[in-house]
Amino acid sequence: MTMPGTRDIDLSGFVHVYDRTDAVERPSDVTEFTLLARNEMSYGTCRDVTGVFRDLAAPLVPQVRLLGARPETHMLTALGAIGQSTDAGLRRRRIRAEVYAVVADGSADPVIGAVVSGTVEAVEPSQVGPGLLDVTVNSDPQEPLPTGVLDILARWRTGRPAKKNLWAGYDRELRHHWAGVALGRRSGAPDQPPGTTYDLDGRYVTDIEGFYCAIGEAINGPGGYFGWNLDALDDGFSGGFGAQTPFRLVWHDSVVAREHLTEGYDRRRLGPTVTFDYLLDMLRTRQVEIDLR
Repeated sequence: MTMPGTRDIDLSGFVHVYDRTDAVERPSDVTEFTLLARNEMSYGTCRDVTGVFRDLAAPLVPQVRLLGARPETHMLTALGAIGQSTDAGLRRRRIRAEVYAVVADGSADPVIGAVVSGTVEAVEPSQVGPGLLDVTVNSDPQEPLPTGVLDILARWRTGRPAKKNLWAGYDRELRHHWAGVALGRRSGAPDQPPGTTYDLDGRYVTDIEGFYCAIGEAINGPGGYFGWNLDALDDGFSGGFGAQTPFRLVWHDSVVAREHLTEGYDRRRLGPTVTFDYLLDMLRTRQVEIDLR
């Protein structure tokens, strides 16, 4: 039934969730909703909204297999409870762990965003080697990393890259993960003093992720990190990430970014694009002298 003074409005857009498996729970005992922008400007109220609330999706990868595992105490506890369906048994079978990559020197670095979380379901001897096990985990709903991350990890296996721009052939998503690997393997070297000049190779800055990769390498060398989103970039200017402001940034081939980082809607970020002019304003506000070449 139509209510006087009200309208039904159809919107084309996205429900912004952490990953594609997330639930958006409907509040109980609610008879009206209000729509507020980030600056709390009101778009109005409505009696109901559809297309926003949803149940938790099924796991995109129902099972995770740990191949060639050498279990330690917590995993051994979970393995010992396989087949137990009591509440206590299910609790013992639950695991949640961040994934670290073991590099050639034996050290372990975090693979940011990689998590194994779920219930241990089965175990069997592994063909990888004697005494090793293959463990099957019924995965919790979560979005897996792109398989291309394995190629990135392979490039980093023997340490930080020896030359710049190895990220240039990746798409936006993998460039983002390249910067994530760089974050996990920061050198911890002291900042260069204020007034230092850095050269940014702009040939491959065709998206905002490319800019993060490029400025990381401009300041910290091949495989360097200086932020992988706007908030992280802003943190970099406060020190502790290789450079102290004020500093000078020589941006070579800046025309590439000027042509690609333009106004529009960014479907990956689900928001306005980060433009070339926005970056210039941000850098200058943080006391970075920019020399566009």
